[in-house]
Amino acid sequence: MTNNDILRRLRYALNLDNAGVIRLFTLGGHGLSQEDLDLLLKKDDEPGFVDCPDVLLSAFLDGLITSRRGVREMAPETAETLNNNLILRKIRIALELKDSDMIRVLDAGGMEISKSELSALFRKQGHRNFVYCRDQLLRKFLSGLAKISREELS
Repeated sequence: MTNNDILRRLRYALNLDNAGVIRLFTLGGHGLSQEDLDLLLKKDDEPGFVDCPDVLLSAFLDGLITSRRGVREMAPETAETLNNNLILRKIRIALELKDSDMIRVLDAGGMEISKSELSALFRKQGHRNFVYCRDQLLRKFLSGLAKISREELS
């Protein structure tokens, strides 16, 4: 899954308009113009497509955390490289999801997962029970998040 896919899916799941997305980028410490956002939201087979670097997606996720939970004085630096585990962790922090919420979202996306399998995704890399988050799991999570948040809005 590309960063552009993740950005598009999160935008849809959280029902954000372009102004809201730009505001989150700004809160994350990376200003973005409307034209730049339009290029990032294009699909990879469309002309004018621009790849979303890790730093930009990380700034968006940090902005999401800041908008939902407030500014932290001792906030960590924006990550220069992202992996699916870190993306999932940042979304979990921003939306203040508990284990049961995460399992419910994944179930809505069509993936059954146990609490121990879920906790393995959030362990420190190098821990003996650490498991890499695969693209399919992240895709199902974002799909379930969209399904649940869209149902709550209607």
